[in-house]
Amino acid sequence: MIHDYLRTLISFVFVLGVLVTFHELGHYLAARWRGVHVEVFSLGFGPALFKWRDKSGTEWRVCPIPLGGYVRPHGFDDPEDATPEQKAAWIQGRTFHDKSVLSRAIVILAGPVFNFILAFALFVLLFATAGQPHVRNEVASVMPGSAAQGAALQKGDVILRIGTHDVAGVEDAQATVAQVPGQKTTLLVQRNGQQLDVPVTIGTTQDSHAGGAARGLLGVVFAVEPGKALPLPQAIAAGAQATWKTAVQTLAGVWQIFSGQHTARDLGGPLKIAQLSGQVAQYGFASLLSFMALLSVNLGLINLFPVPLLDGGRLVFYAIEAIRGRPVSKRVQEVSFQTGFALLAGLFLFSTFNDLSSFGLFRWVASLAG
Repeated sequence: MIHDYLRTLISFVFVLGVLVTFHELGHYLAARWRGVHVEVFSLGFGPALFKWRDKSGTEWRVCPIPLGGYVRPHGFDDPEDATPEQKAAWIQGRTFHDKSVLSRAIVILAGPVFNFILAFALFVLLFATAGQPHVRNEVASVMPGSAAQGAALQKGDVILRIGTHDVAGVEDAQATVAQVPGQKTTLLVQRNGQQLDVPVTIGTTQDSHAGGAARGLLGVVFAVEPGKALPLPQAIAAGAQATWKTAVQTLAGVWQIFSGQHTARDLGGPLKIAQLSGQVAQYGFASLLSFMALLSVNLGLINLFPVPLLDGGRLVFYAIEAIRGRPVSKRVQEVSFQTGFALLAGLFLFSTFNDLSSFGLFRWVASLAG
């Protein structure tokens, strides 16, 4: 038990540490490129456990709360908010607020971009060393309450035919099932070297990509087998494709929550990420790297959402400033940042509540009270 908790803690700190480091490294390198002095590069929040200053004058910190990090560019605050002492300490030509809209936008955009670069690099590394996993037309598990469970499909079954359609592979099977929601049909499966017909009533779900139209669902998880290491050019192509596919799937999942096709209780927070980090780590370092790539894409996308306090919100303000020729009014920015803070704080509390609920904490407290 203690070993499991220790593995979860180490995995969580490692995963979040790498993701945050690369995100903030994007801001840092872009700031240096655009001639902005960086005062602080902090990993984590709270009082510094370790800190040192490099030759350029940047203070590097490692802090105890591993839920994020930040880069503080020189002169990041609005000149109207700066004290006379702060203004006197500004380095001419190295302040953030004096840079062009384009330069400021590049510094902000670089954080999410580095998350996508990290995900791409991790996918390429995995495919070039461990290979790209292959999904095999063989049932690995049956989902509870599904059409497959009702038909008594078993682990190891190979689906050969659906109705009168001969199955060419996993994607063919999924596409065929999707077209016949609620239909009674017969599956020809191979089980223990023998072929047998299995009656089944295809389940039904809603397809978010087709305006909520009904879609057939069988309810099986197909077996996944490790692939062979790919040559570097193929690994690069496969890594780019995996990064793009992950981004599209992430956006589709967010849309499903906002459109009501999935409950908001599916949202997970830091505790869920910690739990999954520990679970994935027990399957090996390659699995952990794959999990990190998925999270890195998620982190990059979330930071691009047009919510004040996030990178995407600041980019919206810079876009408006570029169009209008002057910054958004101070009052509008203040109200926007307050609203953004409230939204993010509410989302954090809600996702943490979901995590604690999924862990059974509230049921345990209720049982004690009862």
